[in-house]
Parts: sequence; structure tokens; C-alpha cells
Amino acid sequence: MDTTRLDLNLLLTLEALLAEQNVTKAAARLNLSQPAVSAQLNRLRDMFDDPLLVPARRGMTPTVKALELLAPLRESLDQLRRTLQSHKDFYPERATLTLAIACTDYIQAAVVMPLVLALRQTAPGVRIAARHYDPAQLEQQLANGDVDIAIITPGSHHAHLRTRHLFNETYVLIGRQGHPTLKNNLTMQDFAQLEHVIVSPSGGSFSTPIDDILAAFGHQRKVVMSAASFFFVPEIVLISDFVALVPRRLLQGQPARLSVVNVPWLTEQFNVSLVWHERSHGHAGHRWLRNLIVELNGHKNSRENAP
Repeated sequence: MDTTRLDLNLLLTLEALLAEQNVTKAAARLNLSQPAVSAQLNRLRDMFDDPLLVPARRGMTPTVKALELLAPLRESLDQLRRTLQSHKDFYPERATLTLAIACTDYIQAAVVMPLVLALRQTAPGVRIAARHYDPAQLEQQLANGDVDIAIITPGSHHAHLRTRHLFNETYVLIGRQGHPTLKNNLTMQDFAQLEHVIVSPSGGSFSTPIDDILAAFGHQRKVVMSAASFFFVPEIVLISDFVALVPRRLLQGQPARLSVVNVPWLTEQFNVSLVWHERSHGHAGHRWLRNLIVELNGHKNSRENAP
């Protein structure tokens, strides 16, 4: 292939086409017209002596050669972007940037919503796309740029990713005010006799690690409902005599009609951290946003060093 005929704009077009697998969507991503992108695709096909993308039932599908090009192409363009970005200052008040955050619904309420409100004041051109947290897909999503940051409880399998601690979270028990048997200083037996709503993000489970703790001491609680999301749990307990264990930060801004009870024998807590890929570590805008998230969650004097 004659590389003297290749320019950066063509590589950017190829990246967009392989990502979108649709000429119209690639054109929108590049802020170009559809005919312009089609013309560039024809030039790319000529230079690589390969169709690169062929018609499929929905959009287009990449050829074998195109798939071979994808990883080195992204790596090269990402390196170029990091190199250019590392020499630029970031001005929040006039920045235009979209950040994709993978997280659970609880983190959307406790962390992402306060972030969005803060951005309206300091960086109105910055947008947040909340993405569903899929543990099995996260590494790939971070690597290819579908997700910029994850806000999760990191595990040992995240050791090769960048991480930064946000806070430790604890559970509290909630029920409606006036609940006939909800009280402070619940024993395990008292706790087990209540009717519980639990959250099962994957759906359908009626057991959590809390039940393993109870079983070890000879107790079994009554779980009457398995919800797919934390969002609706407070509303459920407000109209019933059910109770639920929820992360404490979820209750920010919740109705005063809720009774909140500490469970003295339940000391389990979990760590919430930022997780991101090396590919976005040096981006000035991403670094500013990571620092803002940390500051909004109680670390006012903690700043991430520039790369």
C-alpha cells in the first residue's frame, strides 16, 4: 500500500466507520456529510485493496482485513490524541465534552446526579452519559472508549486498570414511619422476622451475602420481593410494612416519612472507587472530571497529579 496517499482525516474516517458500521452514523460522528464519508470510504477501499465494510442486514459489517486494522488503528489514534491533549489546558467553563460513566442505579443517584448538577454551574458544555454496569464487558468497554469511567467496587481482576478510592459505604435498614415492629438495636432474630425487599440487579434472586451471615448464626429471613433496582425500593417500603437494606448514600433527598435504622451487628461495608483505562489517563478533561467527582464525594484536598 502506498502510505504517501494516506492522511489523518482518512484514518479518523476509518475509525468512525469501523465503530459505527454505518455511513450515516459515521458522518454524524465526524460532523461530515454522508457523500463526503462515502467518498472517503471509496478512497480507503482503493488504498487497502479491500472493501473494508460490506452491506449487512443492519448497516454494514467489517471484513477480515478491517478487523485486523481496528486494534492498531485505535491504539495509534489514541496515542496521538493523548500526545496532543497532554499539551493543552482544560477550561471547564468553555469545554465541550461527553463522559460515559458505567455504574449501578444506586451510583447514578448517589454520585452521578450530584455531578451533573455541579457541572451545570462549572462546565455547562460537559455532558454525562450514564451506562449500565456490566462486569463481563467493562474491561472491553473501557479499552475501546465506549465507557470512560466506571464507578464501582473494584475487584482483583481490575488490578491492571487505573483506580482511585471514592468512599466506603455502609448499609442501613429502612421502613415506613410508624412501622409496627421496626426499631433500633435489632437483634438478628428481630431482623429475620421482618418482611424484606432485596435488590437483585441480575433479576430473580432472593438471597444476598447478608443471608449467608444470618445462616451462619442459624437464622433465615423472609424475603417477600426481589427488585431489579434500588430506585423504587423506598417507595415500596413507604406503602407497606416491608423493610429493606440499602446503601446509606441512597437516602440523600429521600422522604422524611422513612424510618432509618442502623443494624449494630451488620458491619459489612464496601469500597466505591473510580476505575479507568490507561488510554484516557492523560486526557486533561477526563482528569479534571475525575478530580471533580472525588471532591464532590468528600475529598476536598485530593487532586490527581497530571501525567
